[in-house]
Amino acid sequence: MSSTNQSSVSEFLLLGLSRQPQQQQLLFLLFLIMYLATVLGNLLIILAISTDSHLHTPMYFFLSNLSFVDVCFSSTTVPKALANHILGSQAISFSGCLTQLYFLGVFGNMDNFLLAVMSYDRFVAICHPLHYTTKMTRQLCVLLVVGSWVVANMNCLLHILLMARLSFCADNIIPHFFCDETPLLKLSCSDTHLNELMILTEGAVVMVTPFVCILISYIHITCAVLRVSSPRGGWKAFSTCGSHLAVVCLFYGTVIAVYFNPSSSHLAGKDMAAAVMYAVLTPMLNPFIYSLRNSDMKAALRKVLAMRFLSTQ
Repeated sequence: MSSTNQSSVSEFLLLGLSRQPQQQQLLFLLFLIMYLATVLGNLLIILAISTDSHLHTPMYFFLSNLSFVDVCFSSTTVPKALANHILGSQAISFSGCLTQLYFLGVFGNMDNFLLAVMSYDRFVAICHPLHYTTKMTRQLCVLLVVGSWVVANMNCLLHILLMARLSFCADNIIPHFFCDETPLLKLSCSDTHLNELMILTEGAVVMVTPFVCILISYIHITCAVLRVSSPRGGWKAFSTCGSHLAVVCLFYGTVIAVYFNPSSSHLAGKDMAAAVMYAVLTPMLNPFIYSLRNSDMKAALRKVLAMRFLSTQ
């Protein structure tokens, strides 16, 4: 490797969300509470699904995978931010930054893919109910999840390898609480055209394709619901998609706010708030959305909590 590809920067400095001591204390407490709620809420979802045989269906199989991904996604960024606050440090090593960027991308892509897979599951359930069990087989569900993991890892590996070849010569300050691709590219002192081209082409395809699949699924679902003669029956069918739609809107709304904002002050002000929504708040809210809007999930969670309470007696 030539010397021009060698990075002279051994670490980056994450500025975090605020430089005011009082605000830092409050943000640390909020981040800690949200992280604990994320881990506890999503693990309860996984436990409830795994212990209740009534929930051993494709929809809940995908939901348990989504909960696992949300725990990992939040754990990629929040613990490091909390540790930096406790240690009074802003540093993250060059390799640590690329590692964080890699796993952030993998779990973010998995969220994207799983939401698309779940929309396909709802499409089959509503538009082809008589063939649901024959179409959504165990083998297909596992194949869809494993395929999503493979594509997510291959996509992020490409971007990380392209990032690793860049040089970072002087400025090492990242105005964020985690390593993100856009601010890192701005810090590079080498040619980043290939990285940007891959983001706009391959990266855009990987991101947009699942969203298009979700739109197509819901167009078919809406048409099927409108053809139902009974308004009550149509609403009941569509209500099974309510939790998924809420999560889709929350996820894509924050992603668009973070990565498709045309403002020049990227990740500043309201953009930073959107990043917090995307990286911290969304993984925390997903289990609440699914548990509050789903009677089967609420019953399973009550059973799990009752078992835990009785075991402590």
